[in-house]
Amino acid sequence: MSRLPRLLLLTLGVTTAGVLALAAPAAAHVTVNPSEATQGKYARLAFRVPTESDTASTTKVEVTFPTDAGLKSVSTMPVPGWTATTERSDNTVSKITWTADANAVIKPGQFQEFPVSVGPLPTNTDRLIFKALQTYSDGTVVRWIEDPGATEPEHPAPVLTLAKAAAATTPTEAAAAPVASTSTTEGSNTGVWLGALGLIAGLAGLALGTLAFLRTRQLRTPAA
Repeated sequence: MSRLPRLLLLTLGVTTAGVLALAAPAAAHVTVNPSEATQGKYARLAFRVPTESDTASTTKVEVTFPTDAGLKSVSTMPVPGWTATTERSDNTVSKITWTADANAVIKPGQFQEFPVSVGPLPTNTDRLIFKALQTYSDGTVVRWIEDPGATEPEHPAPVLTLAKAAAATTPTEAAAAPVASTSTTEGSNTGVWLGALGLIAGLAGLALGTLAFLRTRQLRTPAA
């Protein structure tokens, strides 16, 4: 084979490998779903935990809550086979630990969700970072604690983005609605009155026409 075809095949091989590498699915991470909520509101969240190991199962999940968020109301939804333990600091939830029974572990190739209800969400920040620890049956502990930032690290922490609440209706806008309604009602009443006047005028014209006809008939009738 000549040098040029070999060079072309080598270039094609490298390009194909690069494309396949980009197309390969990213490693599964511990995430929070949904990933966005509204400031000042309550939200139902679920921490999704996949088992990445090919030989070990996930037996424990620990999620640390940002204490500066002031999440005073945090409740867990029962997960069959898992025991949830909540820790508090300064009257706010600081950590939840889920521990599996022997038959409820997250096996290789599987994932489990751990739902919670939280709120009210803070209004002074646009995101919350929940650091998580994932413990495997072989003793391995994966620390999902890194700030994702602009470039996703190897073990990013679950992040909840907080959107601003929709603006409330202003008093001026609220007061404008009855005015429009009153105007519509007045227009409707005016139409009714105009219709009634037209009907009366029509009946009056009919009556006058009838009287004129009768008078003309009397004039034409010869006296006896």
